[in-house]
Amino acid sequence: MNLNFRLQSEQSATDGLPLVLIHGLFGSLDNLGVLARGLKDDRRLIQLDVRNHGLSSRAPEMDYALMAQDVLDTLDALQVDRFSVIGHSMGGKIAMALTALAPDRVAEIVVIDIAPVAYTTRHHDTIFSALNAVTEAGIATRSEATALMRQTIDEEGVIQFLLKSFHDGEWRFNVPVLLACYDTLISWQPLPAWPHPALFIRGERSPYLADEYRDALLAQFPQARAHVIAGAGHWVHAEKPDAVLRAIRRFFAL
Repeated sequence: MNLNFRLQSEQSATDGLPLVLIHGLFGSLDNLGVLARGLKDDRRLIQLDVRNHGLSSRAPEMDYALMAQDVLDTLDALQVDRFSVIGHSMGGKIAMALTALAPDRVAEIVVIDIAPVAYTTRHHDTIFSALNAVTEAGIATRSEATALMRQTIDEEGVIQFLLKSFHDGEWRFNVPVLLACYDTLISWQPLPAWPHPALFIRGERSPYLADEYRDALLAQFPQARAHVIAGAGHWVHAEKPDAVLRAIRRFFAL
């Protein structure tokens, strides 16, 4: 599947490998925009909407091998051979899956606040309830959707993040398929060891990249290094963009 994408390239960024940016669950290519703005002078950037998100095509199946292949299909169409990747959350798992699917094409990966493990906690059931409530109520405006979602979701920032994908009374992510595939999306099949540079960025207050996952992470990414962003949660790039950009630029030696 070829994905919806956005290219950014400054004249000064023609050298070096292209950098692919992949968003997380319920997101779109705009979600890593703060990182794109900070890196566009250094690398040719390719921001993607993954399947069932944004303006990319919808499909009944979602797993990491399929989503990684979608990325490769899109890069093939753009005639991109080798590349580096930044992925947040689900997008980080897609980045990791790319190292198994095309180990020689991926030069480096930056994984933001996710580990190469299967999670057992369902963190998003409240979100699914709120999304379905908006759809079932036939709501067409963001103000009405906000009021209804506040009855279920306590975090205003999460509501506003979700509403970025609410347009003309429709969600731009495929809620039924995301819910049906949710157990697959929080699961993980261990990958062959990939002996190339990997940076794992963790929000200090987030549970997704906890110390207990260290052994599993190093078994799959033996050259990995970690960077913890103090005072940040799971959406670390939105909460502390300057700190995340500094870590990324240092990793890429920009």
